Amino acid sequence: METAGPGILFTIVAFIGGFSILVFIHEWGHYAVARLFKVRVDTFSIGMGKELWGRTDKNGTRWRFSAVPLGGYVKFFGDASAASNPGDIPEGLSEQDKKDCFHFKPLWQRALIVFAGPAVNLIAAALVFGSFFYYYGIGIAQPVVENVAAESPAAESGLIAGDVILSVNDSDIERFSDIGGIVRLYPGALVDVVVNRDGSIRTIPVTLGTKYMEDRFKNRYPYGYLGISSAAAVRTDLGLFGAIGEGSRQTVQMGKTMFTTLGQMILGVRSVRELGGPARIANMVGEAASISFENFVWILALLSLNLGIVNLLPIPVLDGGHLVFYGLEAIKGSPLSKKAQEAGFVAGAALMLIFMVLVTLNDLQSMAL
Repeated sequence: METAGPGILFTIVAFIGGFSILVFIHEWGHYAVARLFKVRVDTFSIGMGKELWGRTDKNGTRWRFSAVPLGGYVKFFGDASAASNPGDIPEGLSEQDKKDCFHFKPLWQRALIVFAGPAVNLIAAALVFGSFFYYYGIGIAQPVVENVAAESPAAESGLIAGDVILSVNDSDIERFSDIGGIVRLYPGALVDVVVNRDGSIRTIPVTLGTKYMEDRFKNRYPYGYLGISSAAAVRTDLGLFGAIGEGSRQTVQMGKTMFTTLGQMILGVRSVRELGGPARIANMVGEAASISFENFVWILALLSLNLGIVNLLPIPVLDGGHLVFYGLEAIKGSPLSKKAQEAGFVAGAALMLIFMVLVTLNDLQSMAL
């Protein structure tokens, strides 16, 4: 096993600290919107298990740090557990208590409270990306082919210097960097590249090549290769609103990449061995923190984006699963039966357990190499 890189203690501290920040952001989203709708919040916990330190504020919320520094939760008044399951509707409450209880709020308010957690993670990622663009600017190259590598997929398909790339695989291209973001997702695949060549629009089929990126554990990850380059990027300084817009654009693009990659894994096009678990993520955070504070913040923004998107997946026990139940409640006109919801949560918990076992095995296999 390779031992180069930051020490284990440094990596653990960086990972726990960074992950706790992301959990706080996520749970604060739930908390803030719940308080906006006057929901009583019993507990705001960073970590799980036994309380190590806590204080109760004037609204009766217990803010606490718990013994297991992974995860966290917001527990609303009336919840049977920290999961805020839609089926856990308390009985015997007074009319005043019902006004403070999450489960008796209008459907749209409950949905917004649940959605707020992942939404704030996505917003935080966009703001961090935007702040980098604000301070450092951005290099932008037009989607014009400057050079075509010899014997590359681009050369074999007939792409030439001067071609203006309009779209790749039905995705519109605004700048040259957009091309790489799409191509990397489809190693070995046949894609259509639409170009403007001297005023004539042409569709050119290209079978992409495959290259491999290797991490410090010798894991190899395939990515698509086209074989073209652009003229030098022009550095552009962005104002505040331009930087926020660019940060939002990057967040959307990365989100699309995540969904595409996940879909490829489900369809068997891409190996699930590419998924990393806690150990691989911790190593990534530790290495970023050891390089610079800026790298640490950037990797946290990427993880915040991941956390937001994963929590929106339609799996019971995740926020997305709650939203699915609320959507069905809106269609049906009443909540699903408690039995149906409990069955959904059991299935969701089993799926998440399988996922955690899978990524942990990936980590162990990587460290054994």
